[in-house]
Parts: sequence; C-alpha cells; structure tokens
Amino acid sequence: MIPYGKQSINQNDVYSVIEALKSDRITQGNKVIEFERALANYTGAKFCVVCNNGTAALHSAYAAANLGPGDEFITSPLTFVATANAGVWQGATPVFVDIDPKTGNIDPQNIESAITQKTKVIAPIDYAGRPSDYLVIKDIARKHNLMIVEDACQGLGGAYYNKKVGSITDLSVFSFHPVKSITTGEGGAILTDDEILYKKMKQFITHGVNREDFIYPLPGPWYFEMQQLGINYRLTDIQCALGISQLKRLDKFIERRREIAKNYTKELQNIDQIITPPMDTGIIQSAWHLYVVRLTKNLVSKKRRIVEELHKEGIGVQVHHVPVHTHPYYVERFGTSYGDYPKAEAFYEAAFSLPIYPTLSINDQQKVIDTLKSVIKTSSQIQ
Repeated sequence: MIPYGKQSINQNDVYSVIEALKSDRITQGNKVIEFERALANYTGAKFCVVCNNGTAALHSAYAAANLGPGDEFITSPLTFVATANAGVWQGATPVFVDIDPKTGNIDPQNIESAITQKTKVIAPIDYAGRPSDYLVIKDIARKHNLMIVEDACQGLGGAYYNKKVGSITDLSVFSFHPVKSITTGEGGAILTDDEILYKKMKQFITHGVNREDFIYPLPGPWYFEMQQLGINYRLTDIQCALGISQLKRLDKFIERRREIAKNYTKELQNIDQIITPPMDTGIIQSAWHLYVVRLTKNLVSKKRRIVEELHKEGIGVQVHHVPVHTHPYYVERFGTSYGDYPKAEAFYEAAFSLPIYPTLSINDQQKVIDTLKSVIKTSSQIQ
C-alpha cells in the first residue's frame, strides 16, 4: 500500500537519537533547548516551546491565551477535531465559520459576523499546509482585541508574504507526527514573539511549576513553586534529537513535496471530473502536507466506490477531514448538525487526499496518477 503520508528517516537521524540515548539526561536536558532555538531560528519567531504532541501544543496555546469558561473561540469546521477539542477542554465554546471552497481554509469574510462579546480567540487552520489569509484575519483580530492561535500543525515550512509560518500570528502551533513536515515520532511546538506567553507555556507544560522568579521566600535549593494549574506535556531529549536532525532537511522535504504537487496538478488538472488544489503564488506558499483533490458534483455520490477501488489497487488515499460539527460529541454537546456549514460539508463530501511525502518515488506517484485516472473513468461510466 502506498500511504497518503510517511516519515523520512535517514542514518543521521538514527545516530542523533543514539547519541541522545547515551547522554546523561534523556529528558529535560539540553536537546530540548537546542530544538526550541532551532525552530525559532528557522521560523523567525522569538520564542518556542516544544511539547509532546500537536494537541498538547494547542491546549498550551489556548491556556496561554487565557481561554476559559464562558469564552468563545472562532475556528473552522474543516479540521481535525483537536483544534476544537483543546479549546473545549478549557471550558470555552467553539464557534465555527464556514470555509473558502477554493482553499479549504476558513473564509475571513465570514469571521467578523461571528464575533460576540464572549469571543477571545480566532483559531484559523492552515489546511493541507496552505497558510490562511492572515492580513485580513490579523486586521479583524486587532480591531476586536482578539488573539490569534494559528493551528499550523499542517503548515511547517509554508510561507505567507515571505514570512515563514510560525512567525506570523500571536501563537502558532506545529505537530511532529510522522506524516507531518518533520517528525519526532509524536511531538508539537508553539511559536510566539511574546515573552509573557512563552513563559506561561513553559510553565504550563511542566505542571505549572517554576524553579525561579519565586512568589514566596526561598527556603532552600530544593524549592520550586507551582504557580498555575499545569500538566506534564514535556517532550524528551530523545525526540528533540530526532527533531533537530530532521529540521536540517526540512527545506529539502518541502521542495520535494512541491515537486510532487506540481506533477499531480500537471497530470490531473485537465480531467473534467477532478478539481485540483490551488498552486503556490508569490504571496502564499504551501507546506503541501496534503494534496487534496475534489470530485465534481456528478461523481460525489461515487466517492466511496472510488476510494475503495483505489485502496484495492494499493493506493492509500484518505479523507481530510470529517467536519468537526458533524461528530456525535459536538452534535450532542453544542447542538450542531449537518447542514450548518454547507461549504465545509460539500468540500468534505467531494475531497480525498492523494499520497504525498518526500520519499514518494516517481514510479509510485505515476502509479497513483494512472490508477486514479482509470478508476475515475470507470466510475464515470457507471450509472
């Protein structure tokens, strides 16, 4: 099976992990600091906090933004559930805003009408690795004194107006799951230029504990203080060693993803039954975490058959994402239902993701293309 996504591990990655395992400290050591600095340098952000997965990173960012009970946060329904879940854990209520069907990203033109006195955060998603329209979103946030928590879990390596994703918004969240731009096995990070937010998150991911800047008098060298309710979201030095090694190849990974995306578009854009994603421009450069195609209306009803036929032929296509508001938990807890966000729902009904990852061979990509063309042709002929 050719998967839709896959990690790329080389011998240098292996050596880096072995060296970390041989060191005196395999957690809370210097590799954590090194990885945080490397990510900040790469993105152009001032501060970075790494943690044990992208969901933990989202939770930490929402906590730093003081999102809590009685608050609302605006986000897209076309995302993985973690984007909304992490805010709900803070006691806040998600307010979904429909998407721009051309990109799959939240439609900035609909954000302002969703803002209420309870709104505290706007949480856009960089769908498939393509940055949202942050000039518009930042103007709205400034106008209403709101914070932006950017779910860039799919976006590391992307850029917007020549600024790297991670240095654009108040808080930018990354994931290092194996299918993402780089991997630490599991892992995440939050990037920010705000030192106060940075310190809050560093404390939050370590039980809310501080070992300096004490509130009470210091009784001795053993002392530490819990200054906020935190949690253990730490990333190990072993994982950070892998991340440091992977980050050195990030630009090559992204370059290869872009080559694959260009080839898919070249081969598929003239097929009447398929809608290909927008390509990069001088303004917006995707990280190409996903290459998402959509079926035209006459084939949407045959999507399940098409996906199943591709699976039978060894092509591991996947669907991203089941709209959050249609999951049973959100229907029962928040009263959402199918039909609430028709553009996101129509996108989901038509979309599936083709394999894209740095080690995808030319031959395997051609197999994906040829098989997809064949399955589409056969499906189009079935009444």
